[in-house]
Amino acid sequence: MKICIIGSGYVGLVSGACFSDLGNKVICADKDKVKINKLNNGIVPIYEPGLEELVLKNKKNNRLFFSTDINNSIKQSDIIFICVGTPTKNNKADLKYVFKVVNNIKKNLNKYKIIVTKSTVPVTTGDKLEAMLNSKKNKNKFNVVSNPEFLREGEAIRDFLYPDRVVVGTDSKKANNIMKNLYMPIIKKRSRYFQTSRRAAELIKYASNAFLATKISYINEIANLCEKSDIDIKEVSSGIGLDQRIGERFLRAGPSYGGSCFPKDTRALVTTANRFNTDLSIVKTVIKSNNNRNKLLTSKIEKIMNNNLKNKKITFLGVTFKAGTDDMRESSSLKIIPKLIKKGSLIKYYEPTGYKDEFNKLKNIKYCADINEACKYSDLLIIYTEWNEFKQLNFKNLVKKNNFKIYDMRNLYSPDLMKKKNINYFCIGR
Repeated sequence: MKICIIGSGYVGLVSGACFSDLGNKVICADKDKVKINKLNNGIVPIYEPGLEELVLKNKKNNRLFFSTDINNSIKQSDIIFICVGTPTKNNKADLKYVFKVVNNIKKNLNKYKIIVTKSTVPVTTGDKLEAMLNSKKNKNKFNVVSNPEFLREGEAIRDFLYPDRVVVGTDSKKANNIMKNLYMPIIKKRSRYFQTSRRAAELIKYASNAFLATKISYINEIANLCEKSDIDIKEVSSGIGLDQRIGERFLRAGPSYGGSCFPKDTRALVTTANRFNTDLSIVKTVIKSNNNRNKLLTSKIEKIMNNNLKNKKITFLGVTFKAGTDDMRESSSLKIIPKLIKKGSLIKYYEPTGYKDEFNKLKNIKYCADINEACKYSDLLIIYTEWNEFKQLNFKNLVKKNNFKIYDMRNLYSPDLMKKKNINYFCIGR
């Protein structure tokens, strides 16, 4: 099939690479000339395991193309995926980029096309897009479909090619048949393809993310109780997770949730509910709990350092919101580190995906390309992100000083083992 992906960011690029790998002709269109030039020169601007290889392979095989000519890309294609950003503005999804794309599509409907929203959009967005596209000239030339993405950063390619489910929201038999044929190579079991109404598909995305965010906030609060009652949160999480109704995924205590989805989607869901005069009290509490998490962790760091952070050398191992990605969006490190600096701390960080521009405006913070340089002579090491390379470190060799402390926010190490090694070790919920 001939596919146009508008928006070559995280979702768009992963989707485009995977659809092309399934044998389709895909044009990834974007107005960002710098990004498209990089992609045309074989440079992938985001970090995602396996993505660069997939892009280069399908580009070489003339199945994957990159263009700044959005109008022509639309005309050449049968299915158009809208994959532009929907950032939060006043606690709701800002749809200005989506609307710009739809206006472009309206001008270039030269034949029947399926317009698919893969961007995360509030309930009734599809209705608005359909109304925008409607005209005498465009009658019977389009169907608007909701097809939300469920890609985990760091696992995106596997999630796309081996999905838990493919959700397609449409009442059109024609559009549904085409979408089902498109996804046929990866829906080996019928249960993986789920057709629903467009509005339901839009809500499924938000409801899924809000539920997962709830699990994270819930286990973090249970971890707080575990710390005060001398219980190991890992045992509690395992015991809870064995119940098949609950499951163990997303029951790992740690920092507040972050990334491109959970924070903005929970806020946008509450705003949508308010529009329909519905009180989502549970989701509101999750948002509040997540915000409070950063304050609690900062207070814990102060306590570990005996309420004296002035001129203390603190090293962060990882700063992205989770391992397997270079994404800094809504990472709680962006809130914790400035607070520590304000209290007089001297921060160094080692991050496997490299230097982060987000810290440019801060003083007393240094990026170290080498983990040894980052840890040397530190007073406190904070294991913030659960990268595999942080799971078997010889801390005494790294730090090269006595009386240093470790705050393991991901519970990667055994407290008993750290005690045997005479290391001052602190963790979450244990």
